[in-house]
Amino acid sequence: MIGAWIAKLRRNSTVFPPLAPVTPFYVIGDIHGRADLLNRALDQLPSSGPIVCVGDYIDRGENSAEVLRLLRDRRDIQCLKGNHEEMLLRFLDDPAGQGPRWLRYGGLQTLASFGVRGVTETSDPNRVLAARDALVAEMGAELINWIRALPQSFSSGNVVVVHAAADPKAAPQDQQQRHLLWGHPEFEKTPRQDGIWIVHGHTIVDSATVSNGRIAIDTGAYATGRLTIAKIGPDNISFSIA
Repeated sequence: MIGAWIAKLRRNSTVFPPLAPVTPFYVIGDIHGRADLLNRALDQLPSSGPIVCVGDYIDRGENSAEVLRLLRDRRDIQCLKGNHEEMLLRFLDDPAGQGPRWLRYGGLQTLASFGVRGVTETSDPNRVLAARDALVAEMGAELINWIRALPQSFSSGNVVVVHAAADPKAAPQDQQQRHLLWGHPEFEKTPRQDGIWIVHGHTIVDSATVSNGRIAIDTGAYATGRLTIAKIGPDNISFSIA
């Protein structure tokens, strides 16, 4: 069960204006194959209000296939692309070149969730290619194309949701994909000067944090069993754990 919402809003009021989304909305942190936690979160969320997922639906946890299919079929959820989805796509496009890295960082669990086994990060290129072909057959074109089309950001008022980070010196519309998916070296060091709040996952924190216009909600669900949900409203944010 999701516990009671607990307000956690702390901001530097001399730098950042109040949160001002167009309408209140919910953000779900990195899921990483934990279909059980995702289902628990969705069952408890109200039917009203947009829902945004920050990416990293796959890898490390055991049920990536179920997570992907569930999210694809939920047209009421805005799903963003994470770096693990990007690694999966790179594997599909270049299995020999990109496979070892993806398999090392959780791809083995994703393959297994689709029933593809018999390959490791040290397997020869032919075996990796065969695993890619088997994964494509199991996923199907519709699911693969859905992942390819995932956007990198969601915005509402002065709040922007991304997977990993944003360049603090660039406007939301001028962000580079690599920074949104993989991070930016100045993201945690340099506060934004434009009053834009950034909600993100990617970097695991013990509990959701609010600091200098950044709202971090990846609480390591695959390892900790704690999937964080943020409710963001006008001058108000609260968190809960599924």
